[in-house]
Amino acid sequence: MSAEALLEVKDLTVEYRRGGKRVLGVSNVTFSVAPGQAVGLVGESGSGKTTIGRAILGLVPLSGGTITFDGVDVTSEAHRRRRSEPGQVRAIFQDPYSSLNPSLPVGVSVAEEVKGGRRVRAETFARIADLFERVGLPYAIAASYPAKLSGGQRQRIAIARALMSEPRLIVCDEPVSALDVSVQAQVLNVLRGMRAERNLSTCFIGHDLDVVRYMSDWIIVLYRGQILEDGPAKTVAQTPRHPYTQALVASAPKAAVTGARQQQATRTRDPRPEPRAGEGCPFAPRCPIVSAQCWTEQPPVYVEADGGRIACHNYVPEAARAGAIGLTAAPKLAS
Repeated sequence: MSAEALLEVKDLTVEYRRGGKRVLGVSNVTFSVAPGQAVGLVGESGSGKTTIGRAILGLVPLSGGTITFDGVDVTSEAHRRRRSEPGQVRAIFQDPYSSLNPSLPVGVSVAEEVKGGRRVRAETFARIADLFERVGLPYAIAASYPAKLSGGQRQRIAIARALMSEPRLIVCDEPVSALDVSVQAQVLNVLRGMRAERNLSTCFIGHDLDVVRYMSDWIIVLYRGQILEDGPAKTVAQTPRHPYTQALVASAPKAAVTGARQQQATRTRDPRPEPRAGEGCPFAPRCPIVSAQCWTEQPPVYVEADGGRIACHNYVPEAARAGAIGLTAAPKLAS
């Protein structure tokens, strides 16, 4: 991890209790985010990506590991404390309606981000007007209540509110998944523009690999709380190296998919139970190239020349580049 990183997550582990049983939400996850860098977290439901985002925000307690922000260990700090710190972290959530106070005009909700600060009221609302303009909203909308706005308008309000306190890092947790496709593109472009303009660092969480690639410089692929692959966004999306990442790419909606590809992408789930945490590869029951050691041994982590990591017993870098492990082996994911 770089000494220049703005955010460092090291050996992050989060456990839950369900029905009296211990369930690992995230297991030994390590990564960093540099100033101005956009890191994407992608995976299916239950992969742990949202749990990681909530841990960064201080919304869930850690069972192990550390989180460092701007050189300061914030592992034990709660959400309220982190929000009050200079250069703090902000969030944009999936449902903008639930994150806005329905009883307040949206302008007041945005202004509350700097309540108690040094700005006088006139300066605060001048800043709101500027932010609204930058996210493509008329200032007159500040007097509206959330219920009167569309989903796209509410999400733009959420973006403006997140930017109000001038944070250095924004956690975007599925910020467009609840929006129509046409509106998604508009909101994503607003986010990209504001990030470039302000040199913001972002953690973009999503299940759509194409969207995550569009919003990220670096992509981390998660499955059952573990990192299976990461690397430059273009590499992960175009030449995936882990069988699970290949499955994500192969399962993405396409205009035309040949019958051969569809047949090759289908694989029956192995009847054996999932490996227990720390004892094997979590993807073993669904992997098309599974071997005996995948069930009993934690996979080694290969580090490529581009800095990307691949956790797989059967990954051979030279063979993979020559096409020995290719998309034709990718299993089809459940919809």
